[in-house]
Amino acid sequence: MATNERLPLLDEDEPSDFPRYTPKNLVPHSLGPLSERSKNNERITISSSSSVITLAEKDTIVAIFVVAFDTRSGNVIEWCEPEETDLDGVEFKAMTSGSHTLDNDFVYFRKDNLFGLACFENMKVDSEIERGARMKSVGILSLSYTTLYRHMQFLQTQVRHQLETPGNYLQLLAFYNDRKGILPSDGTSETLKAPSPGSTPSTPIKDIGEIPPELRITHPAGCFNQFIKFFGEKIFVLWKFALLQRRIIFFSPPPIGVVCYRVYCACCLANHSIPGLNNIELRPHFYVNVADIEALENEVSYVACTTEKIFESKLHLYDVYVDNQNVKASSLAMRDLLKVSEGDKEKLVRLNNLRTAHKFSTEEMGEVSATNEEEIITSFFTELNERLFQTLLDISQSQDRQLTSDHMKSIGLDPTGDRAFLMELVEHYGIDVVLMVDNPCCPK
Repeated sequence: MATNERLPLLDEDEPSDFPRYTPKNLVPHSLGPLSERSKNNERITISSSSSVITLAEKDTIVAIFVVAFDTRSGNVIEWCEPEETDLDGVEFKAMTSGSHTLDNDFVYFRKDNLFGLACFENMKVDSEIERGARMKSVGILSLSYTTLYRHMQFLQTQVRHQLETPGNYLQLLAFYNDRKGILPSDGTSETLKAPSPGSTPSTPIKDIGEIPPELRITHPAGCFNQFIKFFGEKIFVLWKFALLQRRIIFFSPPPIGVVCYRVYCACCLANHSIPGLNNIELRPHFYVNVADIEALENEVSYVACTTEKIFESKLHLYDVYVDNQNVKASSLAMRDLLKVSEGDKEKLVRLNNLRTAHKFSTEEMGEVSATNEEEIITSFFTELNERLFQTLLDISQSQDRQLTSDHMKSIGLDPTGDRAFLMELVEHYGIDVVLMVDNPCCPK
């Protein structure tokens, strides 16, 4: 893998003067393509069964915290608000395994039913007690991972502030009080009560091109372009496993931030809005470590990433293990799905042609196309999935229920190379069709 593929999406010099927190300079913006708006523009979520993307979802921050590395105790929760928040294990997610080798990084993670984002920085200091390095992470917990990107810049600013002026939490406290949501008493609801009256309202942007570049790269949806470039034809191998709602782990040495984006994109590969399917929600776990092994053993479908190589040997934890561009399955039954079919190659050509045509069109009109290209990619997969499922459902309701080679070609599948995938797919979703495609083992 090229070195620059493991770096953040764009490298920008950090400003010398870090802005202080004020509600005005942290007005959240929408990022990414929009397929459909909710009636009240308050909550539009992304999941494996939805083709819509967040526009103006309310902030749902329920905690803010600082993690520090102590030379005697290791990773510790230095401060948090509210003080009674259960942060057990968060210190090892917000400061990931191997992060001590980096100057900075960021990480998305899951804590029970909550999602977190933390920014890490390692600063050299002239201190024997700290062994020459001061390391901290500043992070937040929320019920929604789709809103976390809004606060990336603030967290990056604050981790530097915590390194330079340890123990000063006033800006963090002000931020939390302005942005906090109220966690329901049972702690399991997917929605929160409205933020405090002083909170700055979400401000939708009608023209995606108006979004500043520094904001475009902080939302996971902004990395789909690099995701496609990085995996190439193998993107459709991942697409098949995502549609089959398998357990997928991405491994990479630090930094882990860009790999968290791959988790997000992998979940988006399965977007569709076809009702009546036997759906298991494909929710991202983002970063996981050895402490998550027991929890993952009980999961039937997830996408996660890790910096810990030990996961590779835990074959019972995953169906697919992705080490950079190397994709492997944990069982013989799944290994037939690892091959790139002729249909996959054709789909990639179609997708790239759409992207090229869109880029040419927008350049001719003198428009900014970077974010709009995300809409081309997500729409491609959504329409591909919906055409596939709708065709299968229509055939299952026909008189003969026969699925032919022509049907497979019409939905972008290779009658020979994608036979195993299609058999897995109809079985997984309980779609009653009769596969009439010629068996490659039996010549005509």
